[in-house]
Amino acid sequence: MQRVCLLGATGSIGRSTLDVLARHPDRFALHAVSAYRNVERMAELCLSHRPQIAVMVDADAAEELRRRLDGQGVEVRSGEQALIDIAADERVDTVMAAIVGAVGLMPTLSAVRAGKRVLLANKEALVMAGQLFMNAVREQGAELLPIDSEHNAIFQCLPAGELRRLGDKGVTRIWLTGSGGPFRERPLDAFDVITPEEAIAHPNWSMGPKISVDSATMMNKGLELIEACWLFDLPQSEIEILLHPQSIIHSMVAYSDGSVLAQMGNPDMRTPIAHALAWPDRIDSGVEPLDLVKVSQLNFEAADEKRFPCLRLARAAITEGGTRPAILNAANEIAVEAFLAGRIAFTRIPQLIEDCMHQTEAHAAESLERILADDAAARDCVRRAIDGGRV
Repeated sequence: MQRVCLLGATGSIGRSTLDVLARHPDRFALHAVSAYRNVERMAELCLSHRPQIAVMVDADAAEELRRRLDGQGVEVRSGEQALIDIAADERVDTVMAAIVGAVGLMPTLSAVRAGKRVLLANKEALVMAGQLFMNAVREQGAELLPIDSEHNAIFQCLPAGELRRLGDKGVTRIWLTGSGGPFRERPLDAFDVITPEEAIAHPNWSMGPKISVDSATMMNKGLELIEACWLFDLPQSEIEILLHPQSIIHSMVAYSDGSVLAQMGNPDMRTPIAHALAWPDRIDSGVEPLDLVKVSQLNFEAADEKRFPCLRLARAAITEGGTRPAILNAANEIAVEAFLAGRIAFTRIPQLIEDCMHQTEAHAAESLERILADDAAARDCVRRAIDGGRV
């Protein structure tokens, strides 16, 4: 019986994780859950899944949840430190790190430092602090399993359990696939009028607003590139991004003998979640079996960096290294937030990020304090540009 801590329980990954857990009550017990301030959804899942601890980052939301769950046997805590504490709880075996954004770094790192099995859906942890994070994994004996569909697919196509020294195992190249989002064929001169509603309407995946916008700009693929460099110990020159509109092949690995292994499946996050929860076993995920006759054909094309400039910015960030990826991520979070609020145009997102990368000094990523300081500087840089009216 694995005792699970679910960080980010009310998001799309959280909901999919709860679905898989509920299918296997003989294997998994939900110990703790967290959310920011979605009291309605948190109260509902606490009553249906019965965790022992529920954490709300927002103090007012925690008080409201405490009132709603009075007498139900769920301990309600609040604050960022509470997130860090439940991730390292000695009663927890497995931590699903599904908090979106930089706020997920500290609790995810807490789980790693406690030597947990960490199911990593928070790509920002590696984007911001890749070297520190991977060092902690090795030093503390944590078990790191990727949840992003692309990285989980790569993991499934590698020699069993291998994440490092892949060149010694004959790996020559990795392809990260991406659908291209909702604007893969939209004329470039129509990008200025893209609305938030259009940007979050992904053709294949059901995701939260921020990740959906990242998919539309393909910054998600840029962040996944950086994540893959750290996870698989590969230079970015050996990782190629390939557009695959059907989202059936989730990534591919090429070997020195000419073999290319691909992991396929319907676009449903319950597949990688179930894979990582049960690894090295396999369990039912609830996902509909893939019908290749119905799919009929699989298409691929190169990613156009003129259409998706965020890809170029991500490659530049990982090439420079240090805190530059953290600056890239911070700038993107603020720019996407402003776009979703209707404050800037869609095309302004990569412009703001690039301006910030030029204006914010990067440093060696030697400590969390340095990384978080440069993260804060990048956020301030983008906020000043937006507040200054350069939209």
